[in-house]
Amino acid sequence: MNIHPTAIIENGAQIADGVTIGPFAFIGNNVTIGSKTVIQHHASIEGYTILGEHNMVFPYACLGGQTQDLKYIGDQTGLEISHHNIFREYVTIHSGTKEGSVTKIGHHNAFLAYAHVAHDCILGNHIIMSSLAALAGHVRVGDYVNIAWNAGVHQFCRVGDYAMLAASSKALMDILPFMLAEGQPAKTRYFNKINLQRHQFAQTDIEHVKNIYRILFHSKYNRSEAFGQLEQYQQISNVYETVIRAIQSSQRGFC
Repeated sequence: MNIHPTAIIENGAQIADGVTIGPFAFIGNNVTIGSKTVIQHHASIEGYTILGEHNMVFPYACLGGQTQDLKYIGDQTGLEISHHNIFREYVTIHSGTKEGSVTKIGHHNAFLAYAHVAHDCILGNHIIMSSLAALAGHVRVGDYVNIAWNAGVHQFCRVGDYAMLAASSKALMDILPFMLAEGQPAKTRYFNKINLQRHQFAQTDIEHVKNIYRILFHSKYNRSEAFGQLEQYQQISNVYETVIRAIQSSQRGFC
């Protein structure tokens, strides 16, 4: 381990081999840090936080801080973070609210400066949250999602796989998988074609996503009729099934 002498590491913290901790960093007594993780100067890891391997925590980031939910009554809650994540300057990610609840972060995500993830959120993998982007409590975000600069997501909303929320947008309802939403409040503007191409989706699947977009957002059907149309295509491609599941499980409706 490479631990600077000015770092504060409370008794009980579990630090794996190969961890680097910089000057004036703070590690709480209930924190677990996996191997090869780097904690830079003045960063704070608090609460019942499990931080996996090969993570990078930049200066002044705060992980595992107490929830801001005013319903919090002092229960033991936590934060679980997987591997290969980047937390840039002043990123804040909070613990859960009720006894035993946790905020969860997957692997290979990048949280840019001042991004915020509130209590009880569940995030997947390969997500990019740009500077000043924020998630309210209980938000769920799928894989390969891009949440752009200064965008916000309302509590209990879901953002599906390969979706994008554009800069300075406000999502008050779910964003379906593969879609691109923008505005205040956010509306689905198109399907996220660039992201699909970037991740080497087959051209046939991209055409299927385009068809989903047309049926839901640019057709004569009302929502129930459009959903019925999608079900007819369910066996053709997994992308139809993915969108259908997202609609069926939505609690807030979708943009």
